[in-house]
Amino acid sequence: MKRHNLVIIEPGRVELVEETLPELPDGGLLLRTVATGLSAGTELTFLKGDNPGLHARLDAEMGLFVPQTQDDTSYPVRRLGYMEVARVEQSRTDAFAVGDVVATAYGHATAHVSDPVREHVVPLPPDLDVLLGVYVAHLGPICANGLLHAAAETTGGAVTSLGQGVSGRRVAVTGAGLIGLLTALLAKEHGADEVVVLDPDPRRRTIAEKLGMWAPTVDDPAVLLKTRWRHGPADHGADLVFQCRGRPAALATALRVLRPQGTVVDLAFYTGGAEDVRLGDEFHHNGLTVRCAQIGRVPRGLSSSWDRQRLSAETVRLLRHRGADIRSHLMTDVLPLADAPILLNDLAARRRHVLSAVFTVD
Repeated sequence: MKRHNLVIIEPGRVELVEETLPELPDGGLLLRTVATGLSAGTELTFLKGDNPGLHARLDAEMGLFVPQTQDDTSYPVRRLGYMEVARVEQSRTDAFAVGDVVATAYGHATAHVSDPVREHVVPLPPDLDVLLGVYVAHLGPICANGLLHAAAETTGGAVTSLGQGVSGRRVAVTGAGLIGLLTALLAKEHGADEVVVLDPDPRRRTIAEKLGMWAPTVDDPAVLLKTRWRHGPADHGADLVFQCRGRPAALATALRVLRPQGTVVDLAFYTGGAEDVRLGDEFHHNGLTVRCAQIGRVPRGLSSSWDRQRLSAETVRLLRHRGADIRSHLMTDVLPLADAPILLNDLAARRRHVLSAVFTVD
Protein backbone atom coordinates (compact mmCIF):
# COMPACT_ATOMS: atom_id res chain seq x y z
CA MET A 1 0.00 0.00 0.00
CA LYS A 2 1.34 3.40 -0.99
CA ARG A 3 0.61 6.94 0.07
CA HIS A 4 1.89 10.44 -0.59
CA ASN A 5 3.01 12.38 2.47
CA LEU A 6 3.93 16.06 2.80
CA VAL A 7 7.48 16.14 4.16
CA ILE A 8 9.81 19.01 5.04
CA ILE A 9 13.13 17.71 3.75
CA GLU A 10 15.13 20.61 5.18
CA PRO A 11 14.45 24.26 6.01
CA GLY A 12 12.82 25.89 3.00
CA ARG A 13 12.22 22.62 1.14
CA VAL A 14 8.88 20.79 1.28
CA GLU A 15 7.80 17.94 -0.99
CA LEU A 16 5.13 15.29 -1.44
CA VAL A 17 6.96 12.00 -0.95
CA GLU A 18 5.73 8.52 -1.85
CA GLU A 19 5.87 6.09 1.06
CA THR A 20 4.90 2.48 1.76
CA LEU A 21 2.28 1.94 4.43
CA PRO A 22 2.61 -0.89 6.97
CA GLU A 23 0.33 -3.89 6.75
CA LEU A 24 -3.10 -3.48 8.33
CA PRO A 25 -3.03 -5.20 11.75
CA ASP A 26 -5.89 -6.79 13.63
CA GLY A 27 -7.97 -4.03 15.20
CA GLY A 28 -6.65 -1.45 12.73
CA LEU A 29 -8.14 0.83 10.09
CA LEU A 30 -6.95 1.78 6.65
CA LEU A 31 -7.98 5.40 6.19
CA ARG A 32 -8.08 7.24 2.85
CA THR A 33 -7.83 10.99 3.27
CA VAL A 34 -10.69 13.20 2.15
CA ALA A 35 -9.34 16.51 3.47
CA THR A 36 -6.52 17.75 5.67
CA GLY A 37 -6.31 21.15 7.34
CA LEU A 38 -3.27 23.40 7.57
CA SER A 39 -2.10 24.69 10.93
CA ALA A 40 -0.04 27.45 9.36
CA GLY A 41 1.50 28.94 12.49
CA THR A 42 2.96 25.67 13.74
CA GLU A 43 3.84 24.12 10.39
CA LEU A 44 5.66 27.16 9.07
CA THR A 45 8.01 27.07 12.06
CA PHE A 46 9.31 23.73 10.77
CA LEU A 47 9.65 25.06 7.23
CA LYS A 48 11.51 28.15 8.43
CA GLY A 49 13.60 26.20 10.93
CA ASP A 50 12.60 28.07 14.09
CA ASN A 51 10.38 25.49 15.80
CA PRO A 52 11.72 24.97 19.36
CA GLY A 53 11.38 21.21 18.90
CA LEU A 54 14.10 21.29 16.26
CA HIS A 55 16.69 22.31 18.83
CA ALA A 56 15.43 20.62 22.00
CA ARG A 57 13.30 17.61 22.81
CA LEU A 58 10.72 17.13 25.53
CA ASP A 59 11.50 14.62 28.25
CA ALA A 60 7.86 13.64 28.79
CA GLU A 61 8.52 11.97 32.14
CA MET A 62 10.36 14.92 33.66
CA GLY A 63 8.41 17.61 31.80
CA LEU A 64 11.63 19.31 30.75
CA PHE A 65 13.05 20.35 27.40
CA VAL A 66 16.61 19.14 26.94
CA PRO A 67 19.01 20.11 24.16
CA GLN A 68 19.22 17.90 21.09
CA THR A 69 22.35 15.76 20.89
CA GLN A 70 24.55 15.45 17.84
CA ASP A 71 22.89 12.11 17.09
CA ASP A 72 19.39 13.63 17.04
CA THR A 73 18.11 14.34 13.53
CA SER A 74 15.43 17.00 13.22
CA TYR A 75 14.97 16.69 9.47
CA PRO A 76 13.21 15.42 7.52
CA VAL A 77 9.95 16.28 9.31
CA ARG A 78 7.61 13.53 8.16
CA ARG A 79 4.47 14.38 10.09
CA LEU A 80 2.93 17.80 9.56
CA GLY A 81 -0.53 18.85 10.61
CA TYR A 82 -3.23 17.40 12.84
CA MET A 83 -6.55 18.05 11.10
CA GLU A 84 -7.60 15.14 8.92
CA VAL A 85 -10.91 13.79 7.62
CA ALA A 86 -10.79 10.31 6.14
CA ARG A 87 -12.99 7.50 4.91
CA VAL A 88 -12.53 3.99 6.30
CA GLU A 89 -11.38 1.84 3.37
CA GLN A 90 -10.60 -1.31 5.34
CA SER A 91 -11.51 -2.21 8.91
CA ARG A 92 -10.34 -4.99 11.17
CA THR A 93 -12.46 -3.92 14.12
CA ASP A 94 -16.21 -3.95 14.68
CA ALA A 95 -15.95 -0.42 16.10
CA PHE A 96 -15.78 1.14 12.61
CA ALA A 97 -17.31 0.07 9.32
CA VAL A 98 -16.00 0.43 5.81
CA GLY A 99 -17.30 3.73 4.43
CA ASP A 100 -17.42 5.52 7.79
CA VAL A 101 -16.17 9.11 7.62
CA VAL A 102 -13.98 10.04 10.58
CA ALA A 103 -11.91 12.90 11.94
CA THR A 104 -8.46 12.15 13.28
CA ALA A 105 -4.89 13.47 13.27
CA TYR A 106 -2.04 11.95 11.30
CA GLY A 107 -0.64 14.71 9.08
CA HIS A 108 -0.88 15.70 5.43
CA ALA A 109 -0.89 12.25 3.85
CA THR A 110 -3.19 10.57 1.36
CA ALA A 111 -3.67 7.48 3.55
CA HIS A 112 -2.94 6.21 7.04
CA VAL A 113 -2.97 2.93 8.97
CA SER A 114 -4.68 3.78 12.25
CA ASP A 115 -4.87 2.07 15.61
CA PRO A 116 -8.16 3.44 16.97
CA VAL A 117 -7.37 2.15 20.47
CA ARG A 118 -4.38 4.49 20.73
CA GLU A 119 -5.38 7.24 18.31
CA HIS A 120 -8.25 9.71 18.62
CA VAL A 121 -10.70 8.73 15.86
CA VAL A 122 -14.08 10.48 15.83
CA PRO A 123 -17.00 9.31 13.65
CA LEU A 124 -18.46 12.35 11.92
CA PRO A 125 -22.24 12.81 11.83
CA PRO A 126 -23.63 12.48 8.29
CA ASP A 127 -25.23 15.95 8.41
CA LEU A 128 -21.89 17.73 8.99
CA ASP A 129 -20.04 19.33 6.08
CA VAL A 130 -17.07 17.02 5.49
CA LEU A 131 -14.61 19.91 5.14
CA LEU A 132 -15.65 21.29 8.53
CA GLY A 133 -14.66 17.93 9.95
CA VAL A 134 -10.98 18.95 9.82
CA TYR A 135 -11.55 20.92 13.04
CA VAL A 136 -13.12 18.08 15.02
CA ALA A 137 -10.27 15.83 16.17
CA HIS A 138 -7.69 18.31 17.39
CA LEU A 139 -7.98 22.03 16.61
CA GLY A 140 -11.54 22.46 17.87
CA PRO A 141 -10.73 20.59 21.10
CA ILE A 142 -7.78 22.96 21.64
CA CYS A 143 -10.27 25.84 21.71
CA ALA A 144 -12.83 23.96 23.81
CA ASN A 145 -10.06 23.09 26.27
CA GLY A 146 -9.42 26.80 26.68
CA LEU A 147 -13.01 27.30 27.82
CA LEU A 148 -12.70 24.23 30.03
CA HIS A 149 -9.71 25.77 31.82
CA ALA A 150 -11.63 29.03 32.24
CA ALA A 151 -14.53 27.09 33.75
CA ALA A 152 -12.22 25.26 36.15
CA GLU A 153 -10.69 28.58 37.26
CA THR A 154 -14.18 29.94 37.94
CA THR A 155 -15.68 26.94 39.71
CA GLY A 156 -12.63 25.59 41.47
CA GLY A 157 -12.82 22.39 39.44
CA ALA A 158 -16.43 21.17 39.40
CA VAL A 159 -17.14 21.71 35.70
CA THR A 160 -20.37 20.51 34.10
CA SER A 161 -20.49 22.97 31.19
CA LEU A 162 -18.00 24.99 29.15
CA GLY A 163 -20.22 27.99 29.79
CA GLN A 164 -19.29 28.14 33.48
CA GLY A 165 -16.18 30.17 32.72
CA VAL A 166 -17.66 32.64 30.24
CA SER A 167 -21.42 32.91 30.74
CA GLY A 168 -22.44 36.49 31.51
CA ARG A 169 -18.81 37.63 31.49
CA ARG A 170 -16.88 40.16 29.42
CA VAL A 171 -14.28 38.32 27.43
CA ALA A 172 -11.35 39.49 25.32
CA VAL A 173 -9.53 37.35 22.78
CA THR A 174 -6.04 38.40 21.73
CA GLY A 175 -5.22 37.03 18.29
CA ALA A 176 -7.71 36.63 15.45
CA GLY A 177 -6.18 33.59 13.83
CA LEU A 178 -8.16 30.39 13.45
CA ILE A 179 -7.82 29.35 17.10
CA GLY A 180 -8.65 32.84 18.35
CA LEU A 181 -11.78 33.17 16.22
CA LEU A 182 -13.05 29.66 17.02
CA THR A 183 -12.46 30.33 20.71
CA ALA A 184 -14.35 33.62 20.41
CA LEU A 185 -17.26 31.81 18.74
CA LEU A 186 -17.29 29.21 21.50
CA ALA A 187 -17.36 31.94 24.14
CA LYS A 188 -20.34 33.59 22.43
CA GLU A 189 -22.01 30.21 21.99
CA HIS A 190 -21.71 29.56 25.71
CA GLY A 191 -23.22 32.84 26.84
CA ALA A 192 -20.46 35.42 27.14
CA ASP A 193 -21.97 38.86 27.68
CA GLU A 194 -19.56 40.50 25.23
CA VAL A 195 -16.57 39.21 23.27
CA VAL A 196 -13.90 41.58 21.97
CA VAL A 197 -11.27 40.35 19.51
CA LEU A 198 -7.92 42.17 19.42
CA ASP A 199 -5.53 41.76 16.49
CA PRO A 200 -3.23 44.13 14.59
CA ASP A 201 -4.22 42.71 11.19
CA PRO A 202 -7.18 44.62 9.64
CA ARG A 203 -8.11 41.62 7.49
CA ARG A 204 -8.58 39.47 10.54
CA ARG A 205 -10.46 42.15 12.43
CA THR A 206 -12.87 42.38 9.50
CA ILE A 207 -13.52 38.63 9.70
CA ALA A 208 -14.12 38.89 13.44
CA GLU A 209 -16.71 41.59 12.83
CA LYS A 210 -18.44 39.46 10.20
CA LEU A 211 -18.75 36.77 12.87
CA GLY A 212 -20.49 39.24 15.18
CA MET A 213 -17.55 40.25 17.39
CA TRP A 214 -16.34 43.72 18.25
CA ALA A 215 -12.81 44.17 16.89
CA PRO A 216 -11.74 47.76 17.63
CA THR A 217 -8.88 49.61 15.95
CA VAL A 218 -7.03 51.43 18.73
CA ASP A 219 -3.44 52.04 19.77
CA ASP A 220 -4.05 50.91 23.33
CA PRO A 221 -7.00 48.51 23.76
CA ALA A 222 -6.38 48.40 27.50
CA VAL A 223 -7.54 52.01 27.95
CA LEU A 224 -10.54 51.38 25.70
CA LEU A 225 -11.71 48.22 27.44
CA LYS A 226 -11.02 49.47 30.94
CA THR A 227 -13.12 52.52 30.15
CA ARG A 228 -15.93 50.40 28.68
CA TRP A 229 -15.85 47.60 31.27
CA ARG A 230 -16.07 49.03 34.78
CA HIS A 231 -16.93 46.65 37.63
CA GLY A 232 -16.42 49.04 40.54
CA PRO A 233 -13.87 51.43 42.05
CA ALA A 234 -10.35 50.52 40.87
CA ASP A 235 -11.83 47.46 39.13
CA HIS A 236 -11.82 47.77 35.34
CA GLY A 237 -11.22 45.48 32.39
CA ALA A 238 -11.97 42.05 30.98
CA ASP A 239 -13.18 39.30 33.27
CA LEU A 240 -11.20 36.82 31.22
CA VAL A 241 -8.76 36.88 28.29
CA PHE A 242 -8.03 34.06 25.89
CA GLN A 243 -4.52 34.64 24.51
CA CYS A 244 -4.34 33.01 21.07
CA ARG A 245 -1.42 34.67 19.27
CA GLY A 246 2.13 33.37 19.65
CA ARG A 247 3.72 36.78 20.11
CA PRO A 248 4.96 38.15 23.44
CA ALA A 249 3.35 41.53 22.64
CA ALA A 250 -0.03 39.78 22.46
CA LEU A 251 0.48 38.29 25.93
CA ALA A 252 1.49 41.73 27.20
CA THR A 253 -1.75 43.14 25.78
CA ALA A 254 -3.76 40.32 27.34
CA LEU A 255 -2.34 41.17 30.78
CA ARG A 256 -3.03 44.89 30.32
CA VAL A 257 -6.72 44.49 29.44
CA LEU A 258 -7.53 42.22 32.43
CA ARG A 259 -9.33 43.41 35.52
CA PRO A 260 -7.47 42.91 38.83
CA GLN A 261 -7.07 39.27 39.85
CA GLY A 262 -8.26 38.14 36.40
CA THR A 263 -6.93 35.22 34.38
CA VAL A 264 -5.32 34.90 30.98
CA VAL A 265 -6.02 31.48 29.51
CA ASP A 266 -3.10 31.05 27.13
CA LEU A 267 -3.59 28.93 23.99
CA ALA A 268 -0.67 30.35 22.05
CA PHE A 269 2.52 28.67 20.85
CA TYR A 270 5.58 30.87 21.39
CA THR A 271 8.63 30.10 19.26
CA GLY A 272 10.90 32.84 20.63
CA GLY A 273 11.51 34.68 23.86
CA ALA A 274 9.18 37.01 25.72
CA GLU A 275 11.01 40.31 26.07
CA ASP A 276 7.81 42.35 25.72
CA VAL A 277 6.12 40.65 28.69
CA ARG A 278 6.82 43.00 31.58
CA LEU A 279 6.07 40.95 34.67
CA GLY A 280 6.81 43.91 36.90
CA ASP A 281 3.86 45.90 35.55
CA GLU A 282 0.19 44.81 35.40
CA PHE A 283 0.97 41.14 36.11
CA HIS A 284 2.50 42.02 39.49
CA HIS A 285 0.41 45.00 40.58
CA ASN A 286 -2.99 43.58 39.57
CA GLY A 287 -2.45 40.07 40.94
CA LEU A 288 -3.05 38.36 37.59
CA THR A 289 -2.91 34.70 36.60
CA VAL A 290 -1.68 33.10 33.38
CA ARG A 291 -3.04 29.61 32.80
CA CYS A 292 -1.59 27.57 29.94
CA ALA A 293 -4.33 25.46 28.34
CA GLN A 294 -2.88 23.07 25.80
CA ILE A 295 -4.64 20.03 24.42
CA GLY A 296 -2.13 17.67 26.04
CA ARG A 297 -3.87 18.04 29.39
CA VAL A 298 -7.21 19.16 30.79
CA PRO A 299 -7.48 20.80 34.24
CA ARG A 300 -6.35 18.60 37.10
CA GLY A 301 -9.06 16.17 38.21
CA LEU A 302 -11.20 16.49 35.07
CA SER A 303 -9.60 13.89 32.79
CA SER A 304 -12.31 11.29 33.40
CA SER A 305 -15.25 13.63 32.75
CA TRP A 306 -13.69 15.86 30.07
CA ASP A 307 -11.73 13.64 27.71
CA ARG A 308 -10.79 14.41 24.10
CA GLN A 309 -13.99 12.74 22.87
CA ARG A 310 -16.13 15.18 24.84
CA LEU A 311 -14.12 18.16 23.60
CA SER A 312 -14.63 16.89 20.04
CA ALA A 313 -18.37 16.61 20.72
CA GLU A 314 -18.39 20.25 21.86
CA THR A 315 -16.62 21.15 18.61
CA VAL A 316 -19.27 19.33 16.55
CA ARG A 317 -21.96 21.24 18.43
CA LEU A 318 -20.34 24.56 17.51
CA LEU A 319 -19.90 23.49 13.88
CA ARG A 320 -23.58 22.56 13.64
CA HIS A 321 -24.65 25.96 14.97
CA ARG A 322 -22.12 28.18 13.21
CA GLY A 323 -20.90 25.96 10.37
CA ALA A 324 -22.11 28.24 7.59
CA ASP A 325 -20.27 31.23 9.08
CA ILE A 326 -17.13 29.20 9.68
CA ARG A 327 -17.14 27.85 6.13
CA SER A 328 -17.78 31.33 4.67
CA HIS A 329 -15.38 33.41 6.76
CA LEU A 330 -12.73 31.17 8.34
CA MET A 331 -12.06 28.57 5.65
CA THR A 332 -10.39 30.99 3.28
CA ASP A 333 -8.60 28.51 0.99
CA VAL A 334 -9.57 25.05 -0.31
CA LEU A 335 -7.08 23.50 -2.73
CA PRO A 336 -5.66 20.11 -3.77
CA LEU A 337 -2.99 18.51 -1.61
CA ALA A 338 -0.72 18.56 -4.66
CA ASP A 339 -0.58 22.36 -4.31
CA ALA A 340 0.46 22.25 -0.63
CA PRO A 341 4.22 22.77 -1.21
CA ILE A 342 3.54 25.91 -3.24
CA LEU A 343 1.18 27.30 -0.61
CA LEU A 344 3.56 26.66 2.29
CA ASN A 345 6.44 28.34 0.49
CA ASP A 346 4.24 31.31 -0.39
CA LEU A 347 3.15 31.66 3.22
CA ALA A 348 6.70 31.39 4.53
CA ALA A 349 7.80 34.13 2.10
CA ARG A 350 4.74 36.27 3.01
CA ARG A 351 3.56 36.26 -0.59
CA ARG A 352 0.14 35.04 0.53
CA HIS A 353 -2.11 35.20 3.57
CA VAL A 354 -4.60 32.55 4.65
CA LEU A 355 -6.67 32.18 7.77
CA SER A 356 -7.53 28.51 7.35
CA ALA A 357 -6.48 26.36 4.39
CA VAL A 358 -7.82 22.89 3.67
CA PHE A 359 -6.18 20.47 1.25
CA THR A 360 -8.43 18.00 -0.52
CA VAL A 361 -7.57 14.54 -1.82
CA ASP A 362 -9.43 12.96 -4.74
